[in-house]
Amino acid sequence: MLRGLFTPITYIRRQVFTEIAKIAWEGRDPREVDDIPYKVISGEIPQYRGSIFHERAIVAARARLGLGLDRKSNDENARLSKSVDEAVATHSIIQEPLVNVIPFACEACPRSKHYVTDNCRKCIAHPCVIVCPVNAVSIGKDRAIIDKEKCIDCGKCAKACQYHAIMRLERPCEVACGVDAIESDELGRAKINYDKCVSCGMCIVNCPFAAITDKSDIFQLVLAIKQGEEVHAIIAPSFVGQFGPFATPGKIVRAAKDLGFTEIIEVALGADVAARHEAEMFPQLVPEKQPFLGTSCCPSWTMTAKKFFPDLYQYISSSNTPMVETAKAIKRRSPSGKIVFIGPCISKKIEAMDEEVRPYVDFVITYEELAAIFVAANIDVAEIEEDEVVADASTKGRNFAFASGVAASVKESIEKFNPGVEVPTHNANGLSECRKMLMLAKAGKFNGYLLEGMACPGGCVGGPGTMLPTEKGEKEAKDFAKKSPYNDVFQNPFLE
Repeated sequence: MLRGLFTPITYIRRQVFTEIAKIAWEGRDPREVDDIPYKVISGEIPQYRGSIFHERAIVAARARLGLGLDRKSNDENARLSKSVDEAVATHSIIQEPLVNVIPFACEACPRSKHYVTDNCRKCIAHPCVIVCPVNAVSIGKDRAIIDKEKCIDCGKCAKACQYHAIMRLERPCEVACGVDAIESDELGRAKINYDKCVSCGMCIVNCPFAAITDKSDIFQLVLAIKQGEEVHAIIAPSFVGQFGPFATPGKIVRAAKDLGFTEIIEVALGADVAARHEAEMFPQLVPEKQPFLGTSCCPSWTMTAKKFFPDLYQYISSSNTPMVETAKAIKRRSPSGKIVFIGPCISKKIEAMDEEVRPYVDFVITYEELAAIFVAANIDVAEIEEDEVVADASTKGRNFAFASGVAASVKESIEKFNPGVEVPTHNANGLSECRKMLMLAKAGKFNGYLLEGMACPGGCVGGPGTMLPTEKGEKEAKDFAKKSPYNDVFQNPFLE
């Protein structure tokens, strides 16, 4: 519900990123990080919480994670600057856990429960009482009453009420988590079960109290650029429109070069590589050697399969993700260069920690983090001159940006590569839907299929690092995809 809205949370998050980037960009003393809470939360009157000191403590915790550092424990008395030397590096310092709850920012929202509102008319029918299987509903003096000790939260009373007087109250972060990784600590505050968490980031963008955030490479990336290192930028196909209506692809390319990036390449190039690889794999494997083939471009989707359906994980494609394929292409010609992936996704930060990926991808930042660097460097993307946009990818590769686009692109590639073959497909976006799809696959419902899993509702255009409403992002991505001079992966001259 918060996607696409500029809320106070959006302001605070972007201000923290910008202040961190400014310190690195302007070459200031890193110990100035202690000033960030006072710059983001100024004055003496609290705006969002009961105390301005509480507000600043939360900003300080966000800044610490924004520097790539681990969250300190609540009983540790330490200023930001005490650990800032650990953050002064020109390489990523992020370690798991990536997604963190700031406990003293959490409002300990009650977990799922039903309650009676003022809409209750004490009707004569009392359907809520009749349908309750555990006799938890009774009629009081003014309205119906739900006995919380008896209630099993089945929701039958809410469905039966014609006045819609019974509502379900849900914890937003818990509802958003498709793998049931949000639990509660001893004080009722949200706590992440990292054995289940797949770092999709949906809890971050759905918490209305700004209590959950992830770590960032922004500080180390800017330091690397300012120290003159060769840094290549690879950008996901959902980037179009993310920096405002006047920030054309050509202006984004120009702005990235003005920051100091050596070049900026479309990650959709790697999508073309992956689609071609899967076009070769599918007829060799399905259905003779395995029942189905799952796409591999979304790290949180593949982590979900690995953690919850380990017996099916082997059927996920062995293709590298588009990020890795694009990075490898650059490393082949510029082995000493560093590579930053810019996209909508935070689980790519987890992927980049993998020992097989680390030699190719040095940093991962989101569109929102890149926007903060532009602000720190005084670059107005909407106002600068356009640069040439080299079409590195086909329409089908760019279509990886939105839900069903991956399956459709790979399907067409398979059928073109193997005339006469017809490939049934099914796609799921959002992790709860991905789990349902895998359960059905386990039951044999998708034998012979190509399965696409996307952790974020809407696909990559709905990722936690985006700045557009999902629907708008999808439209922009589709329009940009159509402008490629190459319709399919086999026409792309950049593939080796």
